[in-house]
Amino acid sequence: MQICARYTDKVLYVDLDGELDEHSAVEARRKADQFAEDYIQSEKAVFNLKNVTFMDSTGIGFLIGRYKKFRRFGIPMYITNPSLTTDKILSISGVYTLIPRI
Repeated sequence: MQICARYTDKVLYVDLDGELDEHSAVEARRKADQFAEDYIQSEKAVFNLKNVTFMDSTGIGFLIGRYKKFRRFGIPMYITNPSLTTDKILSISGVYTLIPRI
């Protein structure tokens, strides 16, 4: 799992690339949490899932955990570009009720 951030016009874009599972979640959490602290002035955070090739329940937990972290900083979080499979997982699990898809 590769995770990187871009900051443009007060929006933090977090790009995920690869498998989001129990093996990659620890490092992904650490990096995403650091992005939250580094870009605390963001007006919103957009997690781009375009290149996520696999996600299990650990990935769902990762997204919900980051939602809570960003919310503590007053930064709304959004999801964009999920694959069809990832979109189905997020829809069925109810993640979109917390983290809207844009």
